[in-house]
Amino acid sequence: MAKIICKCGHILSNSEAPNDIQLRVYTDKEWECILDCETIDPWMFPLPKYDVWRCSFCQRIYVFEEGNDFPVMIYKIDNDNA
Repeated sequence: MAKIICKCGHILSNSEAPNDIQLRVYTDKEWECILDCETIDPWMFPLPKYDVWRCSFCQRIYVFEEGNDFPVMIYKIDNDNA
C-alpha cells in the first residue's frame, strides 16, 4: 500500500482494492509472453514491469519501476492545440 501527492495537490493511494488510481499496463513483449503460455489463468498473470498510476483529478500519469519509490516518468495532458 502506497500513496503520493500529485503535482496538482490530490492524494493518490492504492490502499483500496480495486481502485481507479493504479493501472495494469503491459508492454507488447510482456503481453506476448503471457499469451505464449499453454494456459492463461488470470490469477497467475505476472505484474507488469512498470507500476502506472493516474490522478483522477488532473489525469497526470506517474510511472514507477520496481524497487523505486519515486516515479521514473510523469506525463501531463498537453492542452496546446498547435
